Amino acid sequence: MKLKNRFAGLVKKYRHAWVFLYIFIYMPWFLFLEKHVTTHYHVIQIRLDEHIPFIEYFIIPYLLWFVFIVAAFLYFFFTDVPGFYRLAKFMFTGMTVFLIICTIFPNGQDLRPVVFERDNIFVDMVRTLYRADTCTNVFPSLHVFNSLSVCIAVGESGALRKHKGICAGAYVLAGLIILATMFLKQHSVLDVLGAGVMACVLYQFVYAPQRRRVPKFAGQKSQKRPVL
Repeated sequence: MKLKNRFAGLVKKYRHAWVFLYIFIYMPWFLFLEKHVTTHYHVIQIRLDEHIPFIEYFIIPYLLWFVFIVAAFLYFFFTDVPGFYRLAKFMFTGMTVFLIICTIFPNGQDLRPVVFERDNIFVDMVRTLYRADTCTNVFPSLHVFNSLSVCIAVGESGALRKHKGICAGAYVLAGLIILATMFLKQHSVLDVLGAGVMACVLYQFVYAPQRRRVPKFAGQKSQKRPVL
């Protein structure tokens, strides 16, 4: 009976975990695109991309993206349920928009180097990445958009804003991840800009309304302050 009550308590406490069911929408759709968008696609790149060098060392921040996203979700999941819902709403909406764009506008890029100038463990890691990830379905960049999502969630968190080191660390890592998408030739500058525009637009619907309500609430409280 105690075990049953404990389980019921955990289910009630973490009932917001239902949000993770989105994975059953995203993954089949994304894998379908990866399988079928292979040759006939619109090339997303500009001349500026040709002047960005390939730097294999950026594979480290690129891979840290996975840790970055998971850590952010776990933090908000266990400590800030409203913040968790906002992060999930923001990120999953953007990911859905990405899927829709790639479905109606198949896209990709041809930036990856065929021959590598150097041979080291970082280049080997990039080769593994290239084999695992196709050069299609790149616009807008989810690596960039999801990194911006975490930065926004951190910046909008009252608890995390008090820890300047955490905020600075999140912003620096996100910046390195964004640079990595271009220096590893995984994304075009256009992919990065597209992700930035999508983040700005979605911010107005997910975070901005609450931010506008806070000053109003604070003003109402100040009006009730007794006059001495």
